[in-house]
Amino acid sequence: MYGHHRASIRQHVRLVEHGAASVWSVTCPPQFPRALAPVRRTATRRIHLLLLSHGEAAILHDGRETVLGAGDFYCDDRVRPLQLRGGPIRAVGIALPEALLPLPPDETDRMLGRRIAGRAGSGALLARLLTQLTEDTGTFQPADGPRLGTVLGNMVAALLSHSPDGDTDTDADTGSSNTGTDAGRPLTVRIMAFIQRRLSDPELTPRAVAAAHGISLSYLHRLFEAERETVAAYIRRRRLERARFDLADPAQAATPVHAVAARWGFARATDFARAFRAVYGIAPTDFRRQAGAPGGRIAT
Repeated sequence: MYGHHRASIRQHVRLVEHGAASVWSVTCPPQFPRALAPVRRTATRRIHLLLLSHGEAAILHDGRETVLGAGDFYCDDRVRPLQLRGGPIRAVGIALPEALLPLPPDETDRMLGRRIAGRAGSGALLARLLTQLTEDTGTFQPADGPRLGTVLGNMVAALLSHSPDGDTDTDADTGSSNTGTDAGRPLTVRIMAFIQRRLSDPELTPRAVAAAHGISLSYLHRLFEAERETVAAYIRRRRLERARFDLADPAQAATPVHAVAARWGFARATDFARAFRAVYGIAPTDFRRQAGAPGGRIAT
């Protein structure tokens, strides 16, 4: 956790668990650069998001200094050492398993080590919720934890997916970058959004996608030549990502694995298990069991 220092510097820390997500707040006096040790690697990667609510601070990371003002978020995975300086400051934050973020890993990776403005839109909404969760702990019941963790995962994903990255703009429905340089790109984006809305349909195939858009199958394949994967691979990846998210969700622990597979378009549980293991290196049942283990140790 950020800001875990000796009591002699008179800081105040509050930590609240909501399912697999940890929400915290910290108030500390001015300080010189202080090392924040990396988190020990486990079977999962946890994403950490800090929001500076009052004051100014700087984070030194990999030789780069990121200056934060009130209302700014900072995202990282805490696998490399950091230094924090500034103050007096107040901050809130969240740490949660990457599996609870309904985003492709590369979508999360692009925001690591970056400052993210949180004064408007999804950032402002997340900031208010994090503040309320740390200040009004008595208003929530233990049974609320898993569902709040799921809500927080979705809100963090919304913030990361809508944050700009260089000259590209990420499309929230498709998880792909759109530079606007390809004349066929608008159609590709519409097709990806169409696929995303129909992932639960087991009859969703490249041929069905082409027919729904009035284009030939060969032209559909040509459109996807500019992407990182084929149409079929894109459909399979998005289905697996949604199933993985549901399996990691404590609120859905009673839903059978085969039902999760069917929900996302896998007609046969054996096909789902094979595809899941091929991508994530673990069986769906083992993944769910590790997701529910103490500390949220989720194999990815």
